[in-house]
Amino acid sequence: MEEGASLAAQSPGAAVGPAVRDADRTRTEILDVATHEFADKGYAGARVDEIAARTRTTKRMIYYYFGGKEQLYIAALERAYAGIRALEQQVDIEHLDPAEAIRQLAALTFDHHEAHPDFIRLVSIENIHRAQHLVRSDILPGLAAPALNVLTRILDRGRADGRFRDDVDPVDVHMVISAFCVFRTANRYTFNAIFQRDMLDPGRREHYRTMLGDLVLEYLTAR
Repeated sequence: MEEGASLAAQSPGAAVGPAVRDADRTRTEILDVATHEFADKGYAGARVDEIAARTRTTKRMIYYYFGGKEQLYIAALERAYAGIRALEQQVDIEHLDPAEAIRQLAALTFDHHEAHPDFIRLVSIENIHRAQHLVRSDILPGLAAPALNVLTRILDRGRADGRFRDDVDPVDVHMVISAFCVFRTANRYTFNAIFQRDMLDPGRREHYRTMLGDLVLEYLTAR
């Protein structure tokens, strides 16, 4: 029996069985390969045939799971953003000192972007397309709230303690953190070619990681 037919035959309320687990594994494998393919070749250059060839499935099944190339690309974008949003929720907002919470959030973003260069490439590619695919995402309305909720709560605690400025916009803080972390990975090669400095040099890693926290806190505490 075809994998798709097996999946479709299950009733919505049925217990999760091997077919569902196999489908989840297949979707994950497809997304893993598709993410790298889109990040490496861009939306226009990526080919569903090539993605299928690098997985244990077929082009037909990719279309079955995702509907088409654009939907697969959007799903890859959604998963990439969901990863960093999930990590941001792990910051212990309620118990950490506000300054330490800001440092942890900045460091978390720093670590994530360094470890996930495909995420940076995908975002860069989607900006080339002026976010025309991302705006069609069903989860777009929820992409901003998790990050801003974390930042807002940290800023509110810092203001209540009289340590942070009252006029700070959480979107601006997010932009500063994101700009530093994205630039460091996205512009690694051109920056090195011009200045002969590799921003991902392990010997400078802790320097840049600390510098990011210092920069954000200097802005938050400037009078």
